[in-house]
Amino acid sequence: KNSISIGIADEGRDGEVRYYGKIDNDMNQLDKVIRKLISKGAVLRFVYEAGPCGYAIYRYLTKNAMDCVVIAPSKIPQQSGNRIKNDRRDCLSLVRLHRAGELTPVYVPTEEDEALRDLVRAREDATRAVRTAKQQLGAFLLRHDIVYSGRTKWTKAHFNWLTDIAMPHPAQQIVFQEYIDTVTNCCNRVQRLTEQVRFQSRQGRQHKLIEALQSMRGISLIIAATIAAELSDLTRFENPEKLMAFLGLIPSEHSSGDRVSKGSITKTGNGQVRRALVAAAHAYRFPARKSRAIRKRQEELPEGVIDISWKAQCRLCTRYQYLTAKGKNVNVTKTAIAREIAGFSWAIAQELSKAA
Repeated sequence: KNSISIGIADEGRDGEVRYYGKIDNDMNQLDKVIRKLISKGAVLRFVYEAGPCGYAIYRYLTKNAMDCVVIAPSKIPQQSGNRIKNDRRDCLSLVRLHRAGELTPVYVPTEEDEALRDLVRAREDATRAVRTAKQQLGAFLLRHDIVYSGRTKWTKAHFNWLTDIAMPHPAQQIVFQEYIDTVTNCCNRVQRLTEQVRFQSRQGRQHKLIEALQSMRGISLIIAATIAAELSDLTRFENPEKLMAFLGLIPSEHSSGDRVSKGSITKTGNGQVRRALVAAAHAYRFPARKSRAIRKRQEELPEGVIDISWKAQCRLCTRYQYLTAKGKNVNVTKTAIAREIAGFSWAIAQELSKAA
């Protein structure tokens, strides 16, 4: 975030690899370096490692017609036993590996997709804050032996019950009221962000994909917006298996010689989409049917998309019941269903691209 270390690898397999130096993380200083290298007749190709600072350098360079790629840190080859890591060594290793073609670039989203992604992630953070606030309030009441006798918490009736509670000490009453206000404020924040996700989903370039994904059972507006914002273009994956692998929904493998041993899912790649798909898989525990809500979401959608969503529902509802009958753990079952939802989502994106 403060500085950029620059390494240079000359063209050719045996070209020199050298350390240029360190500059501040400032585009004007980067411009000076670029002009100096271009003045010597160099053709520049840039590479840097993805990190928490986003894609500002990538977008700046590509807007100025420069060749630039952003590399996935998890895909960078590492020497066994090499534990020395600093900026100078990292930049020299990057240019050497990039010249050899050994690096895997990441997909850089458009600024519009990144804005929707930030909105979806902010809503997820707000939802997590609501859960924490409710747990704190519930723990406070339980500690003072105050138990709600109704069937469902966090309804209008439950909040009315909370307002009638009087704590024995003034300090405890203040704490109790602060906990209630925190829950209310967090819920209002989630509602505001949900409305913004709905509005931005209708206005953005991904609105057709978001509407089409909602034709599937279990995929609501928020889950569809999460998939579209986090993955952007689903058609960039050659086949659904690559999408499943990208989301970390395939089994890990530990093989040696003729022995093949598979374990739990890899959990690599995008965790937001993986969690959203597992949540969507919960809806397939019931028999297949087109509810009123699904029929309404399918209005004005292409016939091919509707066919894919019905095919998905018939297969996944049956598979959920089959895996459950075999005695599979419910989380294993939902993960298996989530993996296939990813495949059907890929098919819907392909169908939309054909229709376009």
